[in-house]
Amino acid sequence: MWPNSDETQELLRSADAGNDDAINALLERHRDAVHKMVRMRLDRGIAARVDASDIVQDVMLEASQRLSDYVRNGTSMPFHLWLRQLARDRMIDAYRRHRGAQRRSVDREKRLDAQYADQSSLNLAAQIPDQELTPAAATLRRELEQRFLLALDDLNEDDRDIILMRHQEHLSNSEVAEALGLSAPAAGMRYLRALRKLRDVLGSDHSGTI
Repeated sequence: MWPNSDETQELLRSADAGNDDAINALLERHRDAVHKMVRMRLDRGIAARVDASDIVQDVMLEASQRLSDYVRNGTSMPFHLWLRQLARDRMIDAYRRHRGAQRRSVDREKRLDAQYADQSSLNLAAQIPDQELTPAAATLRRELEQRFLLALDDLNEDDRDIILMRHQEHLSNSEVAEALGLSAPAAGMRYLRALRKLRDVLGSDHSGTI
């Protein structure tokens, strides 16, 4: 989901040299990935009041203002992880403004249904390794995808987040570990535990879809 790191590094070097076009290109090439991340995670109650595109725009603005600090401080965090961190902070701010810091969204306790699901999220299950389905099984695939979304929403936030990080954002285990402030083995164990819980929710009859 995230753009090629080699090209990102080249743009970062140009941006550090004062190339404004490189800064714009760097942010624009990451805009879609940030939007997908925000859209998948944004609480439905918040999404009714705040458009994901507005949050993304705020992220891009903050990133442009802080980019020189990011480059010159020599941080080891990859640019896309730094950018997604800004996005998560913005989503937390939006939640606190519109729902209150202590109040848990009622909608997060409800199951997702198809009328609220982004089409990109409906494709999430298809990104998880599985035997290739024939065209005749397309209906079954759609049913499994929607069932996957319902199961995903039954997980706690930490389990749901790490599955999205691995399968929506296609982050490696080491990237997930860095983003969450964990060791690589701890991140791997958390991911395996989340998958086991997801399989339990889905039921043994469909455990092969993961």
